[in-house]
Amino acid sequence: MHHATPARRILPALLATTLLAGGVLLGQTAAAPTAEAEVSGTCHPEQLRRQAHVERNRAAELKRLGAREEARRASARADALERRAKQCERSDEIVSPPFGR
Repeated sequence: MHHATPARRILPALLATTLLAGGVLLGQTAAAPTAEAEVSGTCHPEQLRRQAHVERNRAAELKRLGAREEARRASARADALERRAKQCERSDEIVSPPFGR
């Protein structure tokens, strides 16, 4: 029996390893959820508006107590939450549902 050269042993092993690794990676990407599916559930305008309302009340209380700088920051957070709620509502209006729904 002839001894196989090192290249004849290494190349099939390398090819088999490459094919297995490629198949595993392809299987993982096919099973991974899409980014669109993850983003669609994260926007809750009513919750953002409630949080903005709480921040506005907090800002008013801080202003009444004389903490003007903290009140300004709380008011800015409330404004940011309101803007985010509006963006969420607009994105729901602009984006059409996926085909087939």
